[in-house]
Amino acid sequence: MKIGELARQTGMAASAIRFYEARGLLSQVRRGANGYRDYPPETAQLLAIIGQAQQAGFSLDEIKQLVPADISTWQHAPLLAALKSKVSDIEALEQRLAHSKQQLQALIQLVEAKPGEMPCEENAARVLATMGIASPEGAAKATTSVKPVIVSRGARRHKQGEKQG
Repeated sequence: MKIGELARQTGMAASAIRFYEARGLLSQVRRGANGYRDYPPETAQLLAIIGQAQQAGFSLDEIKQLVPADISTWQHAPLLAALKSKVSDIEALEQRLAHSKQQLQALIQLVEAKPGEMPCEENAARVLATMGIASPEGAAKATTSVKPVIVSRGARRHKQGEKQG
């Protein structure tokens, strides 16, 4: 089957099919004397599997390792192990996302708990302080409260002369 027919049959763009072929996912492609690609009928199934695997979170490299060139030679044990591993990856991601969601919800509650007429700048400082983060204003106040003493070179020499003499 030619690439145009395969594209119509699968709903994929011909460029996507060529991309999968270039990545080594479609290896049973024959070329005619005219250079046209000739795909076996099972390529449509293979493209459907690739699309579903991508939607399930598999990378193209993972798919390439899992999906044999001939679907009828698929190995049960490696496929099952890869599927279970992907489920574990998804569960770990769900836990990280749930933790991130809890942190964001706590932050939202903290920001929304702004006392009555408190200005936004003060509320921001309050929220940052609650989080253990120094606000820019607080850091600026800390550095401006201790003023550095600037001594000119002449004054330094004069003081050094007093110490020596």
